[in-house]
Amino acid sequence: MKKHDEMGKLRHHHLILLLFILFSCLSIEQNKVYVQGTTTSNKSRKTTSSFDVGVILDNKTWLGNISWSCMSMAMEDFYNSHSNFTKRLSLHLQDVNEDDRIASASAALDLLKNVQVQAIIGPQTSRQAKFVIELGNSAQVPIISFTTKSPSLSTKQSPYFIRTGMNDTSQAKVLASLVQTFGWRQVVLIYADTEFGNGIIPHVIDALIEINARVTHRSPIPITANDEAISKELEKLKDMQTRVFIVHMPYSLGFKVFSNANKTGMMNQGYVWITTYGLTDIVDLYGSSATSIMQGVLGIKPYVREDNPRLQNFKARFVKKFKLENPSAQVSEPLTVFGLWAYDTVWSLAMAAESVSSANYTFLMNNVRKNSTDLESIGKSQIGPELVQWISNIAFDGISGRFHLIDGQLKTNNFEIVNVVGNGRHRIGFWTPANGFSMELNAKKNVKVEVINWPGTDSAHVPPRGWEWPTNGRNLSVGIPVKDGFREFVNVTANDSSIRPTGYCIDVFDKVMAALPYKVNYTYEYFVNETGEMSGSYDDLIYQLYLKRYDAVVGDITVIANRSQYVDFTVPYTESGVSMVVPVKDRRRKNAWTFAEPLSTSLWIASGVFFIFTGIVVWILEHRVNLEFRGPPSNQIGTIFYFTFSTLVFAHRGSMKSNISRIVLIIWLFVVLILQQSYTASLSSILTVEQRQPTLTDFSELLRCKSKVGYLVGSFVLRLLKGSNFDESRLIPYKTPDEYDEGLSSGTVAAIVDEIPYLKAFLHNHCGKYTMVGPIYKTNGFGFAFPIGSPMVADVSRAILNITENKAKMADLDQRYLYDYEACSIEEGGSSSSMITFKSFSGLFLITGVTSMLAFLIHISMFFYQNWHNVRDADPELSFGQRLLLLIKYHDRPDLQCADAFKEKKEEEEMVALEMQSPVSTSYKGHGDHVVGKHDDDDDDDDDDDGDARTPSEGEGTPGREIGGPFPDPPSFADMLSHSRGHGSA
Repeated sequence: MKKHDEMGKLRHHHLILLLFILFSCLSIEQNKVYVQGTTTSNKSRKTTSSFDVGVILDNKTWLGNISWSCMSMAMEDFYNSHSNFTKRLSLHLQDVNEDDRIASASAALDLLKNVQVQAIIGPQTSRQAKFVIELGNSAQVPIISFTTKSPSLSTKQSPYFIRTGMNDTSQAKVLASLVQTFGWRQVVLIYADTEFGNGIIPHVIDALIEINARVTHRSPIPITANDEAISKELEKLKDMQTRVFIVHMPYSLGFKVFSNANKTGMMNQGYVWITTYGLTDIVDLYGSSATSIMQGVLGIKPYVREDNPRLQNFKARFVKKFKLENPSAQVSEPLTVFGLWAYDTVWSLAMAAESVSSANYTFLMNNVRKNSTDLESIGKSQIGPELVQWISNIAFDGISGRFHLIDGQLKTNNFEIVNVVGNGRHRIGFWTPANGFSMELNAKKNVKVEVINWPGTDSAHVPPRGWEWPTNGRNLSVGIPVKDGFREFVNVTANDSSIRPTGYCIDVFDKVMAALPYKVNYTYEYFVNETGEMSGSYDDLIYQLYLKRYDAVVGDITVIANRSQYVDFTVPYTESGVSMVVPVKDRRRKNAWTFAEPLSTSLWIASGVFFIFTGIVVWILEHRVNLEFRGPPSNQIGTIFYFTFSTLVFAHRGSMKSNISRIVLIIWLFVVLILQQSYTASLSSILTVEQRQPTLTDFSELLRCKSKVGYLVGSFVLRLLKGSNFDESRLIPYKTPDEYDEGLSSGTVAAIVDEIPYLKAFLHNHCGKYTMVGPIYKTNGFGFAFPIGSPMVADVSRAILNITENKAKMADLDQRYLYDYEACSIEEGGSSSSMITFKSFSGLFLITGVTSMLAFLIHISMFFYQNWHNVRDADPELSFGQRLLLLIKYHDRPDLQCADAFKEKKEEEEMVALEMQSPVSTSYKGHGDHVVGKHDDDDDDDDDDDGDARTPSEGEGTPGREIGGPFPDPPSFADMLSHSRGHGSA
């Protein structure tokens, strides 16, 4: 392998030698110029030594001419200010054509072999530099270049290559920042098909990817291309939708490109042109001939501080010298940054040469064989390694800024962005790694876009959107599907293209196009075959967009992953998901026990418990003071149940004697009222309103029941159903909503599985018979399709969001084409249960329960307080249980404070009894009325004494005669109690 590598190197050397020999045989003679550093002191001249340096430039080009002039002035300035230096640079210029790689290699060989230069400045182009760098590595001679910017020339891989100018990789981030600032997402690269042109391309692409932009097309143009070839390439670019062009090429080729761009109309409004540095200098070098064809172009240029006194002095002297040497040149600004780098390069090399310790400038010759080539006889520089180290470590403030090499090349951080306007250019901002594109150098301040002039505009204008679609005045070709069913979405007349299509999707697309910030002309084209039927499936329609038959596709197109591999979708404009429609029916059966359905079991039990509890509390509160709550135990139990349940229909009789029991009763009646009204309303709903519920409530239930399922023909739903393990024999395709209705009504299918927008359209006319259950699958809804990378996708998506967020606009479309969701949901809402639960009344039960318990506690507390002395004064031998039993017996007795009430009640009862037992007649005139009945003896005696005539008893009988008289007052409860105590004591 090693031997093979050596043979390869030998062949390579032979090739270079052959090129050198061929070049030497040419009749073209190279011009050689010699410049040596001098001072005004004769004494110093005698004590200095010459340090030979080769220079390879094309002095017939602007770049070469300006660079050589700057280098000559640098020699003079340096040694005038460093007169004590003992080593003087001697510049040996080889003037070669910048496009001739062979000439540059021959010049380098001549300088190394015949002059034995210690360093070479140049060559001028990256293509030439490759050969010269290899020679420098072989001879250990530093190759110093300030014009070769191509990243393909690596200072790390070539130890003797030093770049004292800019590396094109530093421009990549600047270009990306410009693109990002103005919101462009697509770029076309136009570049010279050379080492210089191709080197930057990968770095620009990577930088654009980082900001989510991309290169849609790369257009390499040969360096020798004529106007015809360039014009043909530009016409091809003109037909593309991207309008942002980045141009990276030399002056001469760049001038041709912009001249032809003007002729083809590509410098008009809507186009964006950005030039890299060195093409940016073409405006200064070519003057009005360049500005007239580059109006509105943006350019990148390394920033050099203009307040440097050395720079200002040098510029004044350079312009004066340039005009003397080139009196016919029409150059507005002859000094370029390349010239400043050339100046600083000479200064750095002069400093390094002075620092080299060795004074032996001869080459160390190799063992030359008899048949060796001239390449092998060059030898190696003895000071080359040391010289490279000194140059790499030198740092000083040059006229171009701070001169300091990092990894063998000058670091360029700051750039200025210029705009070609009128007869020159003006700065519109800066770019720095810290702040990006900014109005100020060291602060983040957004650039004012109104100060920028764009191509095709006479004054400040808003930034172009960076694309145009369709191009060349064409209308946007929009493909739409044609089918029989679901015309709510796309309704077309296939055999008459003059009738404009309508439908939900068409109306949304029209509104979206009208909402764009620019006008787009478009025409609808039907996806049909010769017979007027749809020419394939929806996937086929999408594929036609991929084949560029259409510019966009509009319709009921669902956004799915498989289709997104061929096109770009906008955001969805419909509700997403796949659901199913099933029939609804009244699930509630009406029978003998329907009356119990309004209340839940827990509420029935709680109501009964509180009825009994409230009755017991009221009985306890009224038992001692209300005669209606006294009597035998069986009578009292009946009273409790009768009283409390009669409140349910508000049929309770009698009055409450206790204020506490009245409060309990009022609270309880309020609870009963609410419970009664709720029960009545719920029962009415059950008996009169159909309780509509879906026949199927879950997709898994549909899968288990083995019933047949319907789907829309051509829909991707078929794949979803098969993926859910539905047997294909169970799947029935339908084309129209009417077929959906027929299949569900006849029971052919148990459900229709489809996308939600289709089901909404179906329910628009069948809302009462069916309901939607789901969603069962998550999809992205309907979207508009565009070619991959189309810049319209972002703008259309934003317009869709603005329209869909406007509820009024979307509600109008939904009600016109789809179904009214609220109206349907009211009917479907009947499927919810009308049963009242205990939870709904827990608050009321809590209120009445707490009220009753507080009333009971208050009553017991008051009773204990009033009667505890009776228990306390009783027989001391009684146990606690006996005392408690005694207290209960006291509670069972009537309250003495309410004796009048008992008396009145008893009188009323006796009067009723007497009226029922004795017939009544009219008394004799002059005689008083008497009560017929059994009386005590004392009373009889009194009657005999008082009456004038004696009234016969009923036993004596006087048929047909009414007997009347006043009733005697019955004994009071206190008299009866005293009487009983008297008997007891007797």
